[in-house]
Amino acid sequence: MTTTDDLLPEGLADNLPAQSALLTHAMRAALGAMDAHGYDRVSPPLIEFEKSLGSRMDGLQTRAMFRFVDPASLRTLALRSDITPQIGRIAATALADSPRPLRLCYAGEVARIAADQLDPVRQRLQVGAELIGADSVAAASEVVLTAIEALEAVGIEQISVDFTLPDLVTTLASGPFPLDEDQADAVRRELDSKDAGGLKAVGGEAFLPLIHAAGPFDEALAKLRAIDAGGALASRIEGLEQVAAAIGDRARMTLDPTERHGFEYQSWFGFTLYAGNARGALGRGGTYLIRGTDEPATGFSIYLGQALPLLPAGEPRAMLYLPLGHDRQAAARLRSEGWRTLAALSDDEDPRTLGCTHRLAAGAATPL
Repeated sequence: MTTTDDLLPEGLADNLPAQSALLTHAMRAALGAMDAHGYDRVSPPLIEFEKSLGSRMDGLQTRAMFRFVDPASLRTLALRSDITPQIGRIAATALADSPRPLRLCYAGEVARIAADQLDPVRQRLQVGAELIGADSVAAASEVVLTAIEALEAVGIEQISVDFTLPDLVTTLASGPFPLDEDQADAVRRELDSKDAGGLKAVGGEAFLPLIHAAGPFDEALAKLRAIDAGGALASRIEGLEQVAAAIGDRARMTLDPTERHGFEYQSWFGFTLYAGNARGALGRGGTYLIRGTDEPATGFSIYLGQALPLLPAGEPRAMLYLPLGHDRQAAARLRSEGWRTLAALSDDEDPRTLGCTHRLAAGAATPL
């Protein structure tokens, strides 16, 4: 019997056995791909002091996190909404003396107070990697390729990478298209909505061509190059070309240089991962600075729940039924060989109904 008390809050859902098995397999595969490239796994706690979580990355808002008072310290704690700031804390503290560049990866659950229209989920499984100590073109290329390989290891096909330049308006506003900070903020908002009239109204007419500098990578980059008065973006354009050359035909590439959604703390380079018919982005990444040490870093995060509809269903696993009084040594040997076993609790069980495919007989697995 289900009552209203059994219903889950909006944006939260159970993962039942089939979904959990897919996600677990995907998580292991993604972490394995990162490990193969030298990324060591760390596991930060689910909750931390609010001040710590909110102080490592620009633009990260603790008001989006669940917060509560720690009865032990009487300080405010927060439930993490993103693991990346925790990696920044670890790199700046416990691993401050480790050689750079430092490669770390992670996997864990994150939660946020409210969903948005683009992503209604409030709890997600986040896996990712961070390259601490470098935000160069070489670092960006490695991180994008590692993200693609992680998705490929999971079984995702038809991968797309959409590049952006998170600090584009800041760079142009301090150079060829001068704006004060208030005007620059207004221009960013109008570019977010691709509103040509709004751009003119806030004094951002010079930024109008950026609205159309989006689409397939080569075409969009050519438009961006034509806009680049005075060469203020020359190094960024060259960097994008080098990253794209490293990717080659591994993924479809697009460019939207003014895209800011999901890039609260990235610096010169950002990218969004898409695939197939998945609803929304599978992940994001880019370059950033770790506040407190101002150490550069490059990384990515993938949200495997978003990829769930694309994950290939594995073959049903065989299950070995162990009747009452079975040979325990034989059962242990078969488990060590990879069999899943299910032990009988009574004589009236139906092994097939319980999902078993084989029965232990004479020390061997016999098909039912």
